[in-house]
Amino acid sequence: MQNKLITFSFILIFVFTFNAKGQKEVNSPFSRFNIGSLDPAGTFRSLSMGGTGVAMRDNTTLYYVNPASYSSLDTVSFLFDFGIDYGKIALSDGVNKYQSQDMNFNHLIMGFPIAKGWGLALGLIPYSNGYYNISQTVQEGDPGYDPITGDVTKTHTGDGGLTNFFLGTGINITKNFSFGANLNILFGQLERTNRFDFADYANTFSQFSSEKLKINGMNFDYGFQYRAAFKKDYFFTAGISMTAAKTYRSGLESLYERSAAYTASIYSPDTISYNNTSSKDSTKFPLTIRMGISFGKKDKFTAGIDYVTSNWADAKIQGSNGYLTNSKSWLFGVEYIPDKFSNYSFLSRIEYRLGGHISDDYLVINGVQIKEFGVSCGIGMGMRNSFSKTNIYFDFTRKNGDVSKGLLNENIYSIGVSLNLYANWFVKRKYE
Repeated sequence: MQNKLITFSFILIFVFTFNAKGQKEVNSPFSRFNIGSLDPAGTFRSLSMGGTGVAMRDNTTLYYVNPASYSSLDTVSFLFDFGIDYGKIALSDGVNKYQSQDMNFNHLIMGFPIAKGWGLALGLIPYSNGYYNISQTVQEGDPGYDPITGDVTKTHTGDGGLTNFFLGTGINITKNFSFGANLNILFGQLERTNRFDFADYANTFSQFSSEKLKINGMNFDYGFQYRAAFKKDYFFTAGISMTAAKTYRSGLESLYERSAAYTASIYSPDTISYNNTSSKDSTKFPLTIRMGISFGKKDKFTAGIDYVTSNWADAKIQGSNGYLTNSKSWLFGVEYIPDKFSNYSFLSRIEYRLGGHISDDYLVINGVQIKEFGVSCGIGMGMRNSFSKTNIYFDFTRKNGDVSKGLLNENIYSIGVSLNLYANWFVKRKYE
C-alpha cells in the first residue's frame, strides 16, 4: 500500500511540474482556425486501436468516450492512468519541407467503484491545440508581391488550447445493459498574433494585430452499452454515446496597431482599434454522436469499429470567420493476447494492438474540407503479479490539404507511453 501511495504521489508531482500549459508545441498551420486542431479522444490503449472505445469495456481500462463502460470496474479496485506523448509534424507543399517536434503531458485519469456494477471516473484530457508559428517574406518576383508596398515579412503565431475535465459515472441497469454520464468542464484560451513588417519603413507603417479567445462552460456526455456473452468466453458489445450541442461563455479581446520605424513618432505605435467582448452564449459547440460495436474472446482478442459524427456546420465560435463544416470519422482496431496468464513467456503476456482511422475534418479552408487518415499500433506490457501495465502506442496521421489552393499536406507522428495502475486499495490486509 505504501509503495502505491509513493508511486501515485510521484506521478502527480510530475504532472504539475512537467509543463503547466499541458500543450504540445508542434507547428501546425491548421491550428490557426477556429479552436485549433482537435485532439483524438482516448487513452493510449484505445488510440493504438485506432481510437475505438464506444463499445469497449474492461475492468483495467477507462473508456471515457462512453461513460457506461465505468460499470465494468471491479468492486475492490482503483484505476489510475497517466500518459505523456511525443509528437512530430512534417509539412510539405510539394517543394519545401518543414518539421517541428515536442513532448508533453497527455492525460490523467482515475476510476474506482461505488458498488458492484457501479463505477466512477474523473480525469483531465486535452481537447484542442492552437499552437503555430508561420513566417513568410514576400519579395519582388514572388506570388502576392505588391510593388506599391514593396518587400514585406509576414509573421503569424498562435498559442494555447482547450482542456476538458470530466467527472462521470456508469451503472448496470440490467445484466446486459449499462448507462453512464459525464459532466464535462471545458476551459482554456487561444492567443493569436499577426505581424506585417515592410522593408520600405520610411514610407509605410508596420501592422500588428492580436486576439485572445477564452472559452469555458459545462456540458454532459450520455452513453449506453449492451453486452452479450456466449459460450467459450466469446462476447459481443454495442454502444452509443452522445454529447449534446451546447453554448459556452466566451470572451474575445482584439487589438489592431500600426507603427513606424521612428520610435519618437506620434504614430508609433498607434492603436487603430481595441475591443473586449464577453457573452455567455457567444460560442456554440455541436451535437456529437458516437456509435460502435466490438466482439472477441475474453483475455484473448478484441476487435471493434466506431463511427463518430459532429454537426460543426451548426456551431459558432466567437471571432471565427467560418471554416466550419460537419465532421465524421471511422475508427477500427484489434487487440490480441497470445497467453495472458503464461508463467513462462513474457512475450506471450504482451497485448498486441493495431488500428486505423479515416476522417473528414471539421475545417473547411478555401472551399476545401481537410481530409485525414492514419494507422496506429501499440503494446501493453503487464507488471509482474498485477493487472497494472505500461502501454506504448504509435500513430501516423496524414492530413491532406490542396497545394493548388495554398493548403499544405501534413504528416503527424505520435508516440505515447502511459502507466496504467490497477490496485486493490479497498481490501484490508489480513496479514502484515
